[in-house]
Amino acid sequence: MKHLKVPEILSKMNAIFRSNGHEAYLVGGAVRDMIRGKQAADWDIATDASPAEVCAMFRRVVPTGISHGTVTVHFMKHEIETTTYRTESAYSDGRHPDSVAFAASIEEDLSRRDFTMNAIAMSLENGEIVDPFGGQNDIKQKIIRAVGNARERFLEDGLRPVRAIRFSSQLGFSLEDSTFSAIMDADVRHVTERISLERFRDEFVKIIKSEKPSVGLKLLEKTGILGFFIPEFSKCRGCIQGDGRGFHDFDVADHIFYACDGAPREKTLVRLAALFHDIAKPDVRRVEKLNDAEIFTFYDHENGGAEKTRNIMMRLKFSNAEIDTVCHLVKNHMFHYESSWSNAAVRRFLMRVGKENTEDLFDVRLADVFGMHNAPVLATSETVKNLNELSDRIKAIEAEECALSLKDLAVNGTDLIKMGVKPGKKLGWILNELLESVVDEPEANTRERLLFIAQRLLERAQ
Repeated sequence: MKHLKVPEILSKMNAIFRSNGHEAYLVGGAVRDMIRGKQAADWDIATDASPAEVCAMFRRVVPTGISHGTVTVHFMKHEIETTTYRTESAYSDGRHPDSVAFAASIEEDLSRRDFTMNAIAMSLENGEIVDPFGGQNDIKQKIIRAVGNARERFLEDGLRPVRAIRFSSQLGFSLEDSTFSAIMDADVRHVTERISLERFRDEFVKIIKSEKPSVGLKLLEKTGILGFFIPEFSKCRGCIQGDGRGFHDFDVADHIFYACDGAPREKTLVRLAALFHDIAKPDVRRVEKLNDAEIFTFYDHENGGAEKTRNIMMRLKFSNAEIDTVCHLVKNHMFHYESSWSNAAVRRFLMRVGKENTEDLFDVRLADVFGMHNAPVLATSETVKNLNELSDRIKAIEAEECALSLKDLAVNGTDLIKMGVKPGKKLGWILNELLESVVDEPEANTRERLLFIAQRLLERAQ
C-alpha cells in the first residue's frame, strides 16, 4: 500500500501548514487502523513546524505537552494532537527522555517510536505512506515487533512491554520472538516493575475492555508483569477446583480469565468483577468427602474476594465509586435463587443487592458459568431460565412499588421523635424493625399502621 485517502478535515488542516511553508503527517495508531481498514478514533499529527509556529498558524491551540513539542489544535470541532518531529536522548528513569531535540525529518521522528506498526506515517498532502521499518508487512502478518533493538526500546520506557501485551490483546496480533524475549529480559523487567501504578492500571483496563481479555491477561501472567502489580493472582494458578461433580474444567486462574471474557465487553466494572470474583478461593479451599468421593469446597470466598478486590483496586488507584461497585458485585455473586423463594425473600434479595445492581449481578453470574467451561451460556440452560424467572419476579415487585429501604417507609425519624423516641441507636433499631415488617407485609406500609407498630416496639424496649 503506497497511499491512503486523506480525511477532508486533515486535508484542510494541511493547507494551513503548507501555506506557512511546513509539512505535516498523520502518525501512530490512526495510520495503523486505516491500513487495517478500520476507522481511526483519534488523529495525531507530526510536523516540521515548531510548537510556537503551530500556535501562530491556528486560532485555538492548547499547550498540552509543549516541553515535549506537543500542542493540541482545536480545528473544525476536533482536538488534534500535534507534535514537532523529535528525537530523544537516554531514559534514565525508564519513563521520560532525559532531553528532547527536534528532528529534521519524519523518518527520524518515526525511528523513536515503539513498534513498527506504530512507526508509519501518512502525508497529509497526498496520502503517501512513509514506512521505514516494514510496519505495513507486520500489520499484514499480525505481528507486534519493536522498532530497532527491542531491549533498548523497552529499557527506554518500562510501559512499552505492557503496551505490547495490550496491543496483542486488542488487535489479536502475536508478539515477534525477539520482542517477547526482550520483555523477559531481567533489566527490562526491573524497569517495567518501576512504572507508576496509574500507568499500569490504564493499560490493564484497556486489556480488560478488549474483545478477549484472557489473551492479554495470560501474557501478563507469563511475562511476570501481572505478579508485579497484582500478586494475589499467583495463588490462583494451580488451584484445582474441578472434581467429580463436573462444575469446572480449569484451575481458578484460567476460570477467572475466561469469566472475564464472558462478561459484556461494554461493562468494564462487570468484567473486573468477573475477573476478581473467585480470587480468594485459594485461601479457603478445602477437601471434603461426599459419598466416598473427594470434593473441593470454597466456603465464604465471596467475602474474602471482596476484601482482596478492594485492596487491589485501591492499590491501582481506581475511583472509590468503581471500587465500591466491583466489590459489591464480588461479595454478592454467590446468590442461589430457587423457585421456592417467597416474595419476601425476593424483596430481601433486592434490599441486599440493590435494584440498580441486579442486571450487573446477573451478568457476573453468566460470566462465572461461561468461565467454568470457556463456552457461551445457552439461552435454554438452567442458569438462564433461573435468572429469567428471578428477573420476572423482581419486575413484578418493582411494579408493586414495595418499600425496600428506609426512605420508602410511610414514616421517618422525625415522626418517631415526635412520638417520644429519642435520637440514637433505639431510633435506628425501630426504623429497621419497621422496614422488616413491611418487607414481610407490604400492605403494612401506612403511616397509621407503622406508628402503631413503632409504639409497640418502644414499649417493649422500655
